Amino acid sequence: MKRIAYITILLLLLVACNFPGLAAPSPQKPAVQTVTVEESTATQAPPPSATFTSLPTFTDTPTATSSPTLTFTPTITFTPTLTEIPSLTPSPTFAFPSVTVNQQAHCRYGPSKAYLHAADLYAGDTGTVRGRFQYSKWLYIKFDKLNYFCWVAPSVVDVVGDITKIKMTEVRLVGPSVLYHPPRNVVATRDGKKVTITWDQVNMTSDDDRGYFLELFVCQGGNYLWWTFSYPDQYTTSYTVTDEKGCPFPSSGKLYAVEKHGYTTPVDFKWPAP
Repeated sequence: MKRIAYITILLLLLVACNFPGLAAPSPQKPAVQTVTVEESTATQAPPPSATFTSLPTFTDTPTATSSPTLTFTPTITFTPTLTEIPSLTPSPTFAFPSVTVNQQAHCRYGPSKAYLHAADLYAGDTGTVRGRFQYSKWLYIKFDKLNYFCWVAPSVVDVVGDITKIKMTEVRLVGPSVLYHPPRNVVATRDGKKVTITWDQVNMTSDDDRGYFLELFVCQGGNYLWWTFSYPDQYTTSYTVTDEKGCPFPSSGKLYAVEKHGYTTPVDFKWPAP
């Protein structure tokens, strides 16, 4: 029964779908369904046309960042504190001790009588002391009448001033000679307390010949002595000196040949031990 009822309902639904006619449509002439549409009195506005409005171009505007205001800091200049400058008191100019020759004498190229003659001095000659020597009391003088310096014994001049403020001065020998060679084969030999120095003769013209000069350091009586000696001509070629034990420094010697223009280069020779 239920099945028949379902079929009946299905048929009714099919009929309702083909209403108003119950017959199946003719295949030769299809039915034309006319639909009458009543026009509304209201005017229907046409659909709006899409109007394209160009959008503004967006430009990335950088965000303004406020820059700090530059403030120039002035350079700090330190103004020195003004200090009152004391008035300068001129220092007194050093005055070299003055000398006056008290007798006829010789001025020499070194601080002993063994050195070459440099000038003749006469009583009343004046000058100033410019130097002293470590191993003797001779003075290095600039005499007013001479354009060079020379040495004098302190006994031949009267000194005004303090010579202890004068510096020690080294001996500057004239030379070396370009005409003659130094002595050769210089030998020192010892016989007890006596040391004898020998050498070969240096041949010089009689006009040039001024002999030989010895500068020694020897020990005598426990004293270490600066010792000078000279021969006036070329013909004596040996010299003997006393030299003993008992001094803190070794004895030594130098030998020069001497001509009228000056000294040859020195010869240092080996000194025999006591």
